[in-house]
Amino acid sequence: MIELEGVPELVDPVMVAAFEGWNDAGDAASTAVAHLDKEWKGQVFAALDAEDYYDFQVNRPTVFVEGGVRKITWPTTRLSVIRIGGDKPRDLVLVRGIEPSMRWRSFCNELLGFAHELGVELVVVLGALLGDTPHTRPVPVSGVTSDADLATRMDLEETKYEGPTGIVGILQEACTHAGVPAVSLWAAVPHYVSQPPNPKATLALLNRLEDLIDLRIPLGDLAEDARAWQLGVDQLAAEDSEVAEYVQSLEEARDTAELPEASGEAIAREFERYLRRRDPGAGPGGHATDGGDGSSHLRDNPSGRTRPPKPPRPDSDDGDE
Repeated sequence: MIELEGVPELVDPVMVAAFEGWNDAGDAASTAVAHLDKEWKGQVFAALDAEDYYDFQVNRPTVFVEGGVRKITWPTTRLSVIRIGGDKPRDLVLVRGIEPSMRWRSFCNELLGFAHELGVELVVVLGALLGDTPHTRPVPVSGVTSDADLATRMDLEETKYEGPTGIVGILQEACTHAGVPAVSLWAAVPHYVSQPPNPKATLALLNRLEDLIDLRIPLGDLAEDARAWQLGVDQLAAEDSEVAEYVQSLEEARDTAELPEASGEAIAREFERYLRRRDPGAGPGGHATDGGDGSSHLRDNPSGRTRPPKPPRPDSDDGDE
C-alpha cells in the first residue's frame, strides 16, 4: 500500500462506498464497487485496522497459501483511488469492505478523515435491499439524501425512513453532520431470488451512479451477465407454477403503479442514456453497449449463459434505507 501523502492531488473527487452484509442484498452494491475497481485498476492506498472494527467470530479471517507460504487475510475495509482522464476528468475514491461489527462512529470518522484529506466533494454510498419487485422488470434504484438542498439540486428523494439501519445509513448521516454532501443509491432485489450474484441489480446501480456523477462507466460483460441471469430465472420460474403466478402478480402491480411515469421527463432520461450507449466516444473510459441497462426483457437471449440461483419464496425481508 502507499501512504496517504503519496496520493496525487485529485480532480473533483467523488467517494463511492459499498459494504458487504445487511445492506447488500444479492451482493449487488459491493459487486458494483468491485467492478469499478477492476475496470479502472484502482490503486489501494489504505486499509482500516481490522482489530478496531471487526468481531473475528462473525467475520472470520481466511488462510491461503502463496508460494508455499501460509498467509492470513483479515476482514477489513480498503480504500483505493482511480484517476480518470478525458475531456471531463473526475477522480474516484473507492471504499470497499465488510459492514463493521463495532465502533461504527469511529469507523465513519476515519473514513471522513480520508475524505477530508483527499478533498472529496461528494460521498455516494451504494446499497441493495430485498423488495417485492419482479425480476422481469427494470431494477428500481432510488437515490436518497438527508440534505434538502442536495435533493432539489440532484433530483433525489429526501429520506424519511425510520427504523433499524445499517452502516450505509450511519455513514450518510455522519457525512451530513460533517457538512459533506452525501447520497445513497438503493437497488431493489427480488426477494424470491435473493442469492448472489445479481448482475442486473449491479448494472442498475452503476447506470444510476453514472447519471448522478456524470461519468461514463465501462460496463464490460455486465449487460450480458444480466441477460443470462434473467433468462435463467425465467426458466426456473417457468418450472414452478406457484413462483410463476407470484411473478405475474408482481408484474401486474408494478406495471399499474408505473403507468404515470411513462411520459415526459422519464422518457427523456431513457433516450439520453440510449444515445450515450450508442456513442463509443461519449465520455471517458466508456465501452459502448447495446442498451446495457439490464432492464429489457431477456427471454430472447441466445447466449445460453445461465448462472442464477434457485428462486425460493421467503417469508421475510431485510435491508433498509
